[in-house]
Amino acid sequence: MGDSLWVIGVSMTKFMRYTDKDLIDLGSEAAMAALADAGLTIFDVDVLAAGCLYETSGMGQRIQKQIGQTGIGVYNVANACATGATAFRVAAMAIKAGEAAIGLAVGLEQMGKRGLLGAQSTPRPSAAYAPAGRYGAIGPVEGMLGTSLMPGTFAQSGMEYARQYEGVGFEQFAKVAEKNHAHSTLNPLAQYQKAFGLDEIMSSEMIAYPNTLLMCCPTGDGAAAAVLTSGERLASMPADVRKRAVKVSASVLTSDPYVDGGSVQFDVNTLTRRAADQAYEAAGVDPQDLDLVELHDCFATAELRHYDNLRLCPEGGAGEWIDRRGPWRDGQIPVNVSGGLLSKGHPLGATGIANIYEVATHLRGEAGDRQIEGAKVGLTHVIGLASACGVHILEKAAA
Repeated sequence: MGDSLWVIGVSMTKFMRYTDKDLIDLGSEAAMAALADAGLTIFDVDVLAAGCLYETSGMGQRIQKQIGQTGIGVYNVANACATGATAFRVAAMAIKAGEAAIGLAVGLEQMGKRGLLGAQSTPRPSAAYAPAGRYGAIGPVEGMLGTSLMPGTFAQSGMEYARQYEGVGFEQFAKVAEKNHAHSTLNPLAQYQKAFGLDEIMSSEMIAYPNTLLMCCPTGDGAAAAVLTSGERLASMPADVRKRAVKVSASVLTSDPYVDGGSVQFDVNTLTRRAADQAYEAAGVDPQDLDLVELHDCFATAELRHYDNLRLCPEGGAGEWIDRRGPWRDGQIPVNVSGGLLSKGHPLGATGIANIYEVATHLRGEAGDRQIEGAKVGLTHVIGLASACGVHILEKAAA
């Protein structure tokens, strides 16, 4: 197994709004469950990386106070929506550098109903809330309506794609949300588990055209964790651990580069393309080799664009791909079988590792009713407004 990198334990809490647990309770619960999944305890861990965006003060150390203070190195990271994926990569890099044999990565967030990046400071109009009985108490979506924050940014990105290519319009974006809400009904850990018809999605409250309320992710609370190890250490572990291990074939983190004339405006599309291309090259796989993908669908428009950015469909073919159900569970490359951020939820710091949890669970054949049969290769993708994109490619352990 050489200098390879492996995930041997994963967990996530149910994403929801907790009134009986605080942020550290959630992070500790996820950490303990991931360690138990790996057959280890905190005393086996050499490095801990904790990712949380809204509360950055000593998250890893505070978790240790609940699960065991062993004196190991602790890294606390914040990297917008890519925070969890960054924590995972920090633990991975420590192992690849030979400074640790076992790493624990935890992503956690407790957002309640507040919006993203200061949106809580300005009251949302009533249209930001679902009517009783349609979507429960969803609360504010990410950010505030406008072109400089996320609803407007991702709406504009979607419309740019629609103007550039034929066969992309309001209905195609809505079909993304229809798919993810349908997928969520099979995921007991998703924040919402309710299917919606296409007409219902298209007629729900408009947030930033073409994204309606049911095409926007909710905020909430939750945590996820992963235990990583080196190939050398894995070789000495029990057979049942080796059998369930998932190989990390690529771990990539990118940001927007400087260009002549000044730094470019944050571009989720070039960010994703660069990260994905690097990941495919590092893993030695083709996009068409993927058996499932968990990508960053903060808005339905974002997911449709990322079909193209991740090379899951021909260039300009995202509209046609969703029309023929290419990313559905029974399609060519299943995308967001967890329900995605649109239904699973988006506690920012937890999202990146929750994506790792989902793909690893399928590769292990342990995803229950939502299992993608025969899954061997999966990709996770997350982007952050601070100009960050994390892409990981995971592979099933050889028999």
